[in-house]
Amino acid sequence: MFNTIFDNTVAGMSITTGLICAGVALVLGIVIALTHMKTSQTTKGFLITLATLPLLVMAVMIMINGNLGTSIAILGAFSLIRFRSIQGRAKDLLSVFFAMAIGLACGMGHILFAVVITAIAVVAILFFSYTKFLEPNKKQRVLKIVVPEDLDYEEVFDDIFKKYTTKAELVRMKTMNMGSLYKLTYDITIRKGIKEKEFLDEIRVKNCNLKVLLSHPCLEEEI
Repeated sequence: MFNTIFDNTVAGMSITTGLICAGVALVLGIVIALTHMKTSQTTKGFLITLATLPLLVMAVMIMINGNLGTSIAILGAFSLIRFRSIQGRAKDLLSVFFAMAIGLACGMGHILFAVVITAIAVVAILFFSYTKFLEPNKKQRVLKIVVPEDLDYEEVFDDIFKKYTTKAELVRMKTMNMGSLYKLTYDITIRKGIKEKEFLDEIRVKNCNLKVLLSHPCLEEEI
């Protein structure tokens, strides 16, 4: 059912067969780009990359005469290229890998397989994105507190955590400002109905009004 449309090797591939592979790769690339646009915040440049990446991967496969081992080595070298304009996110990496996989399938002539896999993956991505399935706890936060070196940080915030959180775990500590300050990083879960401003205000009273940062786990912010 998922046989390749190439007769023997791509060396004797006709123009019609090549155009079919190229057209399917481009169309599926556009489908991947549209799916990414619907499920994630992105830029036009990245969408253009996703739309054309399957076509380019397919061209690489054809140029190396269908040698799968060599093609994977070349694509591994391509994967070292990083997008320096924006920080890579999980969904961005997923879409890039998705586009590369479809390009590989088209480059080997498995057109029907590429179409079926694209349809299944798009449905799965849309389902996961627009439902609460696999959705983490929205009350989870990362709390970063700067405290002076003479403050007993091990117990000073316990009463606040007991009042405002259901979980508070110190996961990292490091010195700052030549050892005169400590930065504490906690994984916490906020109680329902709690006002985060009141929570932060009470922490500021205990840490001498030094910097405090409350963020979602997916955000890597520094203070």
